[in-house]
Amino acid sequence: MIAYMDYFYRYSCPLALAHFCCAWGDLNFTGDVRMKIVVLIVRLLLGLVFFVFGLNAFLQFLKGPLPGGLAGQFVQALFQSHYVLVVGAVQVIGGALLLINRYVPLALTILGPVIVNILLFHLLLHHEGLGGALMVAVFWFVLFFHYRRYFSGIFTAKA
Repeated sequence: MIAYMDYFYRYSCPLALAHFCCAWGDLNFTGDVRMKIVVLIVRLLLGLVFFVFGLNAFLQFLKGPLPGGLAGQFVQALFQSHYVLVVGAVQVIGGALLLINRYVPLALTILGPVIVNILLFHLLLHHEGLGGALMVAVFWFVLFFHYRRYFSGIFTAKA
């Protein structure tokens, strides 16, 4: 059973969880296993969100009306200056790294400033998408907490 769970976490296959639950019929996981499942789900969801919305910057398959007022002018400036392509590339790279479970601390590092900008945009300019922005931020903090040992070097007071 332990070897099966190691295989599941190593290769991040969501179908393996369903197979594991059906084959063993035991949903009484320990806290450590539950946390690993939560981290897996959050990592895949966050990776999928950033991968899809990053690709949208290039392919524009999710179209919607521009917001009004200052938020619309800001979005228009991002598109006209092609700045949105750079942000989209960062999102695709970070999302892909999360999806393939490689260099996750690097992915969290490059997605952190993007999330801050998303939060500030929705807090200050366009309040409608604030729920999604907060959800992405919570997902990021869950992953950051899980991988916090890899970030310990940057919190050194005197280097």
